[in-house]
Amino acid sequence: MLEIRSKLEGEKYELNELEYSLKPLGYDIGGGWDYDHGAFDYKLDDENGYMFLRIPFNAVKGQLDKDNCVVELGTPYLLHHVYQRGLDDNVSVWNKTASFNQFSEPQDPDGSIDDKWISIGEKMVKDLEDQLLD
Repeated sequence: MLEIRSKLEGEKYELNELEYSLKPLGYDIGGGWDYDHGAFDYKLDDENGYMFLRIPFNAVKGQLDKDNCVVELGTPYLLHHVYQRGLDDNVSVWNKTASFNQFSEPQDPDGSIDDKWISIGEKMVKDLEDQLLD
């Protein structure tokens, strides 16, 4: 994980309006949300695991699954998950645990981040600032 300092930190938005602004840019609300916090994710790469630019947020008024929820943005960061390879190599119809163990733990949940992705992430955060802070 690598934080990217931003003028967006601490800014408050109505969640539906924020989602309306970010979805056309390729951001989605990540699957790890709860009623009081979540994040917008932009998948940058899936070549060697997954590389995301993540914009975290916390509910400051209401709950995420309700209308008129207001969220406060946190510090954006790059996140690189490197997944284990070869876990499904020996799966067969007789493997009774396959249906229970279909998702592997990351080999490295905090993989290294190349300078290329840092530059891209910084530019994307700057673009978001330009769009959301005008």
